[in-house]
Amino acid sequence: MHSTQPARQKLRVSVTRRLPETVETRMSELFDAVLRDDDRKLSRDELASLMQNSDVIVPTVTDHIDANMLAQAGERLKLIANYGAGVDHIDVLSARQRGVLVTNTPGVVTEDTADMAIALILAVTRRIPEGLAEMQAGRWGGWAPTAHLGGRVGGRRLGILGMGRIGQAVARRANAFGMQVHYHNRRRLRPEIEEELQATWWESLDQMLSRMDIVSVNAPHTPSTFHLLNARRLKLMKPTAVVVNTSRGEVIDENALTRMLRAGEIAGAGLDVFEHGHEINPRLRELPNVVLLPHMGSATVEGRAEMGEKVLINIKTYADGHRPPDLVVPSML
Repeated sequence: MHSTQPARQKLRVSVTRRLPETVETRMSELFDAVLRDDDRKLSRDELASLMQNSDVIVPTVTDHIDANMLAQAGERLKLIANYGAGVDHIDVLSARQRGVLVTNTPGVVTEDTADMAIALILAVTRRIPEGLAEMQAGRWGGWAPTAHLGGRVGGRRLGILGMGRIGQAVARRANAFGMQVHYHNRRRLRPEIEEELQATWWESLDQMLSRMDIVSVNAPHTPSTFHLLNARRLKLMKPTAVVVNTSRGEVIDENALTRMLRAGEIAGAGLDVFEHGHEINPRLRELPNVVLLPHMGSATVEGRAEMGEKVLINIKTYADGHRPPDLVVPSML
């Protein structure tokens, strides 16, 4: 790690991973920034040490900041400016009880993540990875009337689980593809938004799941959404149905999903996130009807730069003595 020249009036801001160069440069201009020379994930001890010696820490989804770690942080730490929208890796309640504010970067990854949800829907239903593998292996013997038959997405029923910013962006794209949009959410959308999205609300998740051709998971990971798609609910889905997840892996019981995919009880899955981080069930990797991506949903140059800009604004606003615009409070979770 390296630190820029400290100035007495500047906050010490420590980042846990490499960030886009433009973000790191601006951070060094504004603050006493402690940047990373490499991009490996910090150990718990390294993260705890960083927190003890910083006014502000900028973690990512790979840093788990729990109550024990916060208890070790000492008195200096005042702000956790998360680089990312999801904050399920941070114990926000414990942080607030210790007088530490938590901010995030909502909104900037909406369009990118929605694009990835549609990409996964197309990849699974049109069997794109299977065709790609055949071409790369040099096995293609030419066009045939019955080869590589997938399904048409137009006219299919799409059930969106979680109708926040990203869920609504998925709905807009699905409309353009001619899909019928359905959704389940904690709260029903206002009538004018439902009308704009041509979306049908289901109060019962169970009833929606049993009728959908495609299910897109766009809900955050909270205690109430952990294994929301458990074995019982997955069994409600039609054997011809497809599930895609671009939100958080913990929302789906991955072992149950793997069993059902292997048994042909669900037709396919497209997953950008996994229940146990980068440790993926090896049986899931073997399946031809599953598309697995390495958490790429927000991975655009533009999106990552905008995330950094939000982090900088949150820290600068706090440094100026004001409430950060993207403050996360426990009641939001």
